[in-house]
Amino acid sequence: MPEITLNGTTLSVDDDGYLVDRNAWTREIAVLLAKEEGIDELTDRHWAVIDFARADFDAKGETPGLRRISVQAGVPTKELYALFPKGPGKKVARIAGLTKPKGCV
Repeated sequence: MPEITLNGTTLSVDDDGYLVDRNAWTREIAVLLAKEEGIDELTDRHWAVIDFARADFDAKGETPGLRRISVQAGVPTKELYALFPKGPGKKVARIAGLTKPKGCV
């Protein structure tokens, strides 16, 4: 199984780079994953999306898609693309320590 090392912590990831054990996730790890995704700083709006995605996963048992995030978290799709450029669904999931969203190639 592939691994990544972030700030001295080694984490198991799947072949697409998503954490295998979502319980290994911390906010500090999220910051480091965001930097790997080209997001230098996580603002309150980023955290609102990340926190929603994690809570929704806890409730539903799967990673929310963009439509669910947009409607349920109240973050318009256009803003999601601004916050998480070039593939917000995948980036939100990866930074939030969740599995790859269904329907993402």
